[in-house]
Amino acid sequence: MEEPLKKLYNKFGVNINNIKEVICGDKYTVVLLKNGNIGVCANLNNKININIDDIQIPDFNNFEHRIVLNAYFNAELNYLNNYNHNVDIFDGIDFKKYNKLVMIGYFKPLLKKFKKNDINVSIFDMFDRDDVLTPMEEQIDYVKKADAIILTSTSIFNNTFLNIVNNSNNCEIFLLGPSSIMHPEILKYKNVKTVFGSVFEKNDSRVIDIIKEGFGTQYFLPYGGKVSLQ
Repeated sequence: MEEPLKKLYNKFGVNINNIKEVICGDKYTVVLLKNGNIGVCANLNNKININIDDIQIPDFNNFEHRIVLNAYFNAELNYLNNYNHNVDIFDGIDFKKYNKLVMIGYFKPLLKKFKKNDINVSIFDMFDRDDVLTPMEEQIDYVKKADAIILTSTSIFNNTFLNIVNNSNNCEIFLLGPSSIMHPEILKYKNVKTVFGSVFEKNDSRVIDIIKEGFGTQYFLPYGGKVSLQ
């Protein structure tokens, strides 16, 4: 299958006339649409300096383009669904039923809940160096044996998503993070069962200002609703 950003671009294209502003902080990029919709994508140490016109015909090998494109689709598509209620991934999934749980992307608040409930998980992260992490070179071996994978939604922009889902076997994959693109097309990929993401109030200046000032997920996420698509 085509990787998600190409697939969504070929399906929907990009209407730059809908974009009011692109705001690039140290940790996140925000795309604010003229209708007030807010879309975000983590930068993961990438410096963003881009002309909005560039993503009309994006370079899919360019991380700057991919990050802004991810945030754009986040803004355009996440508001189209009817979400029943706010849900945290830990409350929405019974993780105790899995024997080989893998987390790709270090979600520290979620790990605390796992530890409190005696749930074992193997964690991989490209950028963190915490002692709880398993070496990255072992990731695909763990993916092949996993019965559940919590996968950071940043895997879509950094182009590791397809490698992970295609190497998974009999498992359930849960995409997680505010960078998640909440569209049914994402659920068509192998083993992807649920997408957990966020939707913000239109034109919420609190979210935009926090990201503009260089702060990350824990600071702006409380202003968003945690939603899921399955």
